[in-house]
Amino acid sequence: LAVNSAPGSSVGFFCGATRESVALAIPRALGGTLRRVVLARMLVKVNGKVVAPRVLNDCLFCHASPAATSRYLVRLGRVEEEQKSSGFWIGPAAGSTAAQRSAGGHVLPLSSRQLQLVVREPYRPLGERYRLVRELVQPGRELVVKSKMHEARLVPDGQDHLELGFGDEVVFCEAPEPLVLLGRAARRRPKGLEG
Repeated sequence: LAVNSAPGSSVGFFCGATRESVALAIPRALGGTLRRVVLARMLVKVNGKVVAPRVLNDCLFCHASPAATSRYLVRLGRVEEEQKSSGFWIGPAAGSTAAQRSAGGHVLPLSSRQLQLVVREPYRPLGERYRLVRELVQPGRELVVKSKMHEARLVPDGQDHLELGFGDEVVFCEAPEPLVLLGRAARRRPKGLEG
């Protein structure tokens, strides 16, 4: 149960209560009568090692320099292609209203278990087309990326970045541990305490 302690200055999108309503929300949460939504999270592995087990919003993959071209191989199922771009965003539905949407992605229902890939400013010389620019990764599937950069960055949930090098492989998939969010239903816009 997330509580927005400063509703005048904080959006508190995932909050099911405010400081004024928390005294009513806690007994309802403990009694199982507060609405809930199960939010999918994303698991990220680098070279086979889990580096981010429960990403809720998104992950940015890009070159270390914001002005440099990001180069990588991306594979989803049987489709694999080499891309040049400003990098990409990938994340679960909970993050689809922020960076993913701003980069041209779609807002997913909060209850969706899909991950969304959104490539930023793809470089397509001579009218070349990429197939994997805005893709939904279905539950049980993985998006695999191999860095073709000596200085790449991976930024899960806007936290400290991870440094990647040439040939490093990153795997994105649904995390086995979803987040049960109390006080919210599966719709997008917060309405305060729901019940």
